[in-house]
Amino acid sequence: MELNNIFERTRKASRSLSMLPSKTVDAVLREVAAAAVAHTAFLLSENEKDLDRMHPDDPKYDRLKLTKARIEGIAADISNVAGLMSPLNEVLLERELPNGLHLSKVRVPLGVVGVIYEARPNVTFDVFSLCLKTGNACLLKGGSDAAFSNEAIVYVIHQVLEKHGISKDIVALLPPDRAATEALLGAVGYVDVLIPRGSQQLIDFVRQHAKVPVIETGAGIVHTYFDETADLAKGKEIIHNAKTRRVSVCNALDCLLVHRSRLHDLAELTAPLAAAGVIIFADEPSFTVLQQSYPADLLKPASEEDFGTEFLSLKMALKTVDNLVEALDHIANYSSGHSEAIISESDAHINRFLQSVDAAAVYANASTAFTDGAQFGLGAEIGISTQKLHARGPMGLEELTSYKWLIKGNGQIRPA
Repeated sequence: MELNNIFERTRKASRSLSMLPSKTVDAVLREVAAAAVAHTAFLLSENEKDLDRMHPDDPKYDRLKLTKARIEGIAADISNVAGLMSPLNEVLLERELPNGLHLSKVRVPLGVVGVIYEARPNVTFDVFSLCLKTGNACLLKGGSDAAFSNEAIVYVIHQVLEKHGISKDIVALLPPDRAATEALLGAVGYVDVLIPRGSQQLIDFVRQHAKVPVIETGAGIVHTYFDETADLAKGKEIIHNAKTRRVSVCNALDCLLVHRSRLHDLAELTAPLAAAGVIIFADEPSFTVLQQSYPADLLKPASEEDFGTEFLSLKMALKTVDNLVEALDHIANYSSGHSEAIISESDAHINRFLQSVDAAAVYANASTAFTDGAQFGLGAEIGISTQKLHARGPMGLEELTSYKWLIKGNGQIRPA
């Protein structure tokens, strides 16, 4: 089918979505969640076809991989979205003007949401569930790495939509080729907003070539600062979790900043990382200290390019700083604006860090692994925005809406 024909059908289907009863929307979402679990064997077999084409050492392999537990988690997220209050038609502002005109500002769908993403089949479920809940149709452009997985997921979704008499065109999966990407980038008049999810290279390409509005979901170059007042036990657990819980996700720790006065704690602080096989690229002061304790095959001298790298693997940079100001300056220079954290027992240092760091999510004494729509109570997320216009951080239901003004009168005209 010609791409513009797909775009036109999705655009047309989107116009009826905001009129779907909320009970129907929630029923569809719960049935899609149940269908995902019921079709686990089918989804895993199709996913295996994709996995067979990718080397297990590829950082994208873990993101691509579906498991029974992950499908159950995806289904739980979809059910959570069904249980959330819809933001549609929420009255954001209401007033009556002196001339008698009644004004109200209400939430409405964006319309058609296009998403370009790489080897992340879970995104297909996430985008559908959030878009349906907010009355948006979606055009999905997954990567060739996940082609079999995405086709299987959309097949499951379409079965449920057909059962409820809802047009399948509200969720369209585009071919996994470059031509479809270029067409989507230029789909003026069809797409209301485009959201890229994936590598910095993908995001940069979309930003540079899109002719439709883009909400940028940036790469996660994530720092944690271990302050001079930090609690060692807390720090050890937080750092280990932030780095190793799931290394291929954008909220994983990339650079640990350590106050110079705490270098003597590095051996204990990094012991769990050594056990997990984390390669550390350490600056000179920390390298000298870690040579006495950290496995030699996992310890490397840091180069400048190691700072500001999103590793997406069992690798981490380590930087020594003399004070909080130096830590803040380092983060300002290298951060992607995703998630940053401080481990400290000083209220003054914590407050300054929270106020000064310019990122979508800023933590004190907690793992950056929590930067996630489901963890934030949003049900799921369509991405984590690192920009500052309209949406920032995990993008849930509200971020997939706009608003319009409704004006009711009784014959008022504006004087010349």
